[in-house]
Amino acid sequence: MTNKPINLVEKFATFSEHWSPKIVAQLNDYDVLIAKVEGEFNWHNHPDTDEMFMVIEGEITIEMKDGDVTLGPGEIYVVPKGKDHRPVAKKEAKIMLIEPQGVPNTGDPATAKTKEWR
Repeated sequence: MTNKPINLVEKFATFSEHWSPKIVAQLNDYDVLIAKVEGEFNWHNHPDTDEMFMVIEGEITIEMKDGDVTLGPGEIYVVPKGKDHRPVAKKEAKIMLIEPQGVPNTGDPATAKTKEWR
């Protein structure tokens, strides 16, 4: 831990791949992640934890069986644990996620991307 702030603009500039979350900080037992997203992610759920999405830049829609939620810059939505969802971005968007350490981004450890530090 350093006594320097984390600059998200600089962190986002270090990668270009989509749907590959990067850890930028840890808060207790939670990862603070950023990701660039575009297109459709797969339908999934997290049976044991909620998942928080915050849009930094752009727009995403979180599709759910009982209705979609569209988020713009500065907006947050928490998907309740166990709820099937699929994030979608028509154009590239930059998002932040907060979730317990070790949670697979696809809901399934076998198909999850390995989370890297940035």
